Amino acid sequence: MRYCLGSQMLRNSHGLRRVSECVLQNAIRTMYDNPYIKTFKPKKPPSPTFHKETTGLTGLFVDEHAHQNLLKEYGRLMKVLEQIPSHSSYRKYTEQLVKKRIALVQKEPDIQKLEERIGMGQIEEVIQQAKYEILAAKEILKSQAWEPLVEKAPEGQWNWPIV
Repeated sequence: MRYCLGSQMLRNSHGLRRVSECVLQNAIRTMYDNPYIKTFKPKKPPSPTFHKETTGLTGLFVDEHAHQNLLKEYGRLMKVLEQIPSHSSYRKYTEQLVKKRIALVQKEPDIQKLEERIGMGQIEEVIQQAKYEILAAKEILKSQAWEPLVEKAPEGQWNWPIV
């Protein structure tokens, strides 16, 4: 994204036009200049022998190497989790879930059966969820959410459901 400095733009004869172009360029993104569009481009179509041609979800393409890619994402997630203290609840429960899923991926060679055993949708969705979990884990690491509260929580803060 390009940042414009108004003082630089006003020096030339087309200053007003340049500033408005800059504002529009930074404010509106089209599909042609969207940096995230690369994420949603298929690498290549699935082979004819693969069990499905599409996920049926816009922007989520079939991954023929789902086992390998899911293990890679879970490995990345485990590396981030290792940086969080072991007493953190987030680390304990997320690590437990990821280890269970790694075992499932390693045991089950059939993608359709693996999807059923994980129970979280198509394998491509599970890969996407793992990527999002990496981002969440990095945010927890950055914010150090495991540290004690600065001040005492109000009474009833942790009660559920709210009555």
